Formats: sequence, C-alpha cells, structure tokens
Amino acid sequence: MEYRFNPQGVCSREILFDIDPKTNVIENLVVTGGCNGNLKGINSLIRGMKVEDVIVKLSGITCLNKNTSCPDQIARALIKYLEER
Repeated sequence: MEYRFNPQGVCSREILFDIDPKTNVIENLVVTGGCNGNLKGINSLIRGMKVEDVIVKLSGITCLNKNTSCPDQIARALIKYLEER
C-alpha cells in the first residue's frame, strides 16, 4: 500500500512509503528533498521493519535548532498512517 505524507519544518518535501497492509511492514521509503545519503541510509535500515518499531526508534529526533527532523517526520507520517487505517 502506498502512503504519502508532506513533512513540516524540515528540508524534505514529501515522504512516500510502501507498506504491506497485512503485516504493517515497511517495504520501501522514498523521501523527496532532505539529505539524500542519510535518507537512503534510513530507508535501508527501516525496510523490513514493522511500522510500530520504526515509530519508537525515530520519534523525537531533532535536527540542529529545530524541534523535529526528517526521521521524526517519518515517525509522524507513520503515526498518521496508523490513525487513518
């Protein structure tokens, strides 16, 4: 299942997930904008993980003087995904 999210307060402009709706496992992540190499690394690390586990790992991470970050926005996107299911 494809899920799109527009992050707020970070460099990235769009987060796109492929999530298996039966298992809640992330199959792929694509982030438009942001730090390309870091976000490819995050994709590699979270692919195959359950949505709930990724939320725990990435929630609350900040970037510089911001109260959020791309990883935190990924967690927020996944929370919204669960709420909308």
